[in-house]
Amino acid sequence: MDYVIGIDVGGTFTDFVVLDPSQRLFHGKVPSTPRDESEGILAAIQEVSKREKKDFRALLAETDLIILGTTVVTNTMLQFNGSKTGMITTRGFRDVIELRGNYKESLFDLKLPPPYPIVPRRSRLGVTERIDYTGRVIVELDEQELRGAVDVLKEAGVESIAVGFLFSYVNPLHELCAREIIREVHPEATVSLSHEILPQVREFERFSTTVVNAYVSPHLKRYLTRLTQRLKESDFRGELFIMQSNGGMMHVDFAAARGVEAALSGPSGGVVAGAYLGKLIGFRDLITMDMGGTSYDVCVIKAGRPELSSNYWMSRYRIGLPMIDIHTIGAGGGSIAWVDKGGGLRVGPQSAGADPGPACYGLGGKEPTVTDADVVLGYIDPDYFLAGRVKLDVELAKKAIEEKVAKPLGLSLMDAASGIFRIVNNNMNNAIRYVSVMRGRDPRDFALMAFGGAGPVHAGAQVRDLKIKTILVPKTAPMFSALGAVLSDFKISRVQSLHMRSTDPRVEPLNDLFQRMYDDAVALLGAGRKDVVRIDAHRFMDLRYIRQVHEVTIELPHGERELTLEDLRRLFDIFHDRHEALYAFKRTNFPVEIINLRLDVVGVRKPVELERIAANGGAPAAALKGTRPVYFEDLKEYVETAVYDGSSMKPGQRVAGPAIVEEPETTLVVLPGQELTLDPYQTYVIACQ
Repeated sequence: MDYVIGIDVGGTFTDFVVLDPSQRLFHGKVPSTPRDESEGILAAIQEVSKREKKDFRALLAETDLIILGTTVVTNTMLQFNGSKTGMITTRGFRDVIELRGNYKESLFDLKLPPPYPIVPRRSRLGVTERIDYTGRVIVELDEQELRGAVDVLKEAGVESIAVGFLFSYVNPLHELCAREIIREVHPEATVSLSHEILPQVREFERFSTTVVNAYVSPHLKRYLTRLTQRLKESDFRGELFIMQSNGGMMHVDFAAARGVEAALSGPSGGVVAGAYLGKLIGFRDLITMDMGGTSYDVCVIKAGRPELSSNYWMSRYRIGLPMIDIHTIGAGGGSIAWVDKGGGLRVGPQSAGADPGPACYGLGGKEPTVTDADVVLGYIDPDYFLAGRVKLDVELAKKAIEEKVAKPLGLSLMDAASGIFRIVNNNMNNAIRYVSVMRGRDPRDFALMAFGGAGPVHAGAQVRDLKIKTILVPKTAPMFSALGAVLSDFKISRVQSLHMRSTDPRVEPLNDLFQRMYDDAVALLGAGRKDVVRIDAHRFMDLRYIRQVHEVTIELPHGERELTLEDLRRLFDIFHDRHEALYAFKRTNFPVEIINLRLDVVGVRKPVELERIAANGGAPAAALKGTRPVYFEDLKEYVETAVYDGSSMKPGQRVAGPAIVEEPETTLVVLPGQELTLDPYQTYVIACQ
């Protein structure tokens, strides 16, 4: 096996993790290049070649796989700089994506402006055609009218067209015909068909997802084409894959046509790594938290697998594809502390970003941030930030907090900084409650895995309110998403609507449809890949009580064998219990409806054997760097606290809180009453009272 390189492109740094031919892992980071992400990616590979003492071209020639986590799709939707997009739909339904399924983002803001129109109304054209819910053609597609609509879009400069007809997920005949006509009339246009992107009931979700795909895919395709060409010119003969939102990876050719699948390409890698490492060290139930400079991402991992959701919004557009259920809020090291009109202290969601950044960066930032508070409280050593590569100015941090928070609120500097720390932790804990308590999960049943540069600083204080007993911090925390890219498997997710009631259960149509979905997914995975050791299939159904407008997704607990009537009865019982856990009631005498079938097909790669170092135990006296004053809320004062060099700690060594453990790109804060141990897989395990 040759090199496998995982790369995660962030706003400030491009992280890389490399698996070499001897199965050794190493990692690092280089500055990102926002104007052209490919420059940062090539710089990361150049850094790998230096580490390996190889010529750049020679290293690429020996590389089997490059797996990329990218924010191209996210940034396209945030900045609204995607392709000029048009839509062709059933006459009378062009406003479905603007009406938004009657979804209310705010119950009280009657003046909330509509979302940015990625497809303006003038570019949404209806044509005559109609298929009913059984798939029967009621009105034939008017091909002449369709040609005229395509001509209008072509003259308007549209380069990407979304096609969404009613009930095309049952019978795609008219959408397939539309694609042929579009290719004939406007061959330069990219075409996205709704029955291929999201073949399930509810036209708003289907149309919205298809429109987003049409909007972002050409942009992603150009980026991937440019990157692929530059890699080939440098003698790369391996394969380039992209992290998907569902936690698997997809080939660049597939990604170029289905850009919407990469909406969560970046953060999904961290969750994959969390699930992998958690199973390895004996923690299968986890809540992962990724705290960077701007955002805070949380996800629940149950029984070793991340939870998925098909209810995701990006820039106020609905994406109905199955994605890792990552909940994001504006809380990070750069989040700005401010005082509202009522005299209340707030933190975020605005961020100082990397430029000018927190006040302590000394780059002109004047607003107090979470990082400024962390420095003032003693959690971060201003002389060892990013292993000393960046020097922080404590006095600038104090000045910003004093002027913008302490004086307006009549607080001491210490109380103001502590208040910022406490409020951002409370905001992040509310995000954890959102993915746990509000979903029928008790956070006390989970361990908290903290990563990202700022996560380990705050995790110890967060668990106090949540009553979580264990914190896990991998040594690779600052580049954890890149590690997830290396650890990920090939994955294809499929969904198909099928309506059936518990009063008339029939297993034959279910088994037939699951088999067709499986065959299609396996064909896309590429049967016979040398790096796939087996193919796993996970089946799900979306169920609801009759006439409800929302579903609950239940995994079928009986593997890949064909369903029986007894299996269905057992599945309905599981649904009743899950519905009660989510909504506090169940109606066992009500009919249950099957709405959608879902299938995840995973091409499992040969497992990466993470290095295990025997634990020797003992106190890490050799790792002690010294002491510094650190503020702890429980003690209400600064305490002279031991500071340890994480790079010098050995597996099995223990540190009792209060203590600070410094890694090159992050810092762990161990509170009084907590105890930290480094385990054989180079993961810090913090036991909490």
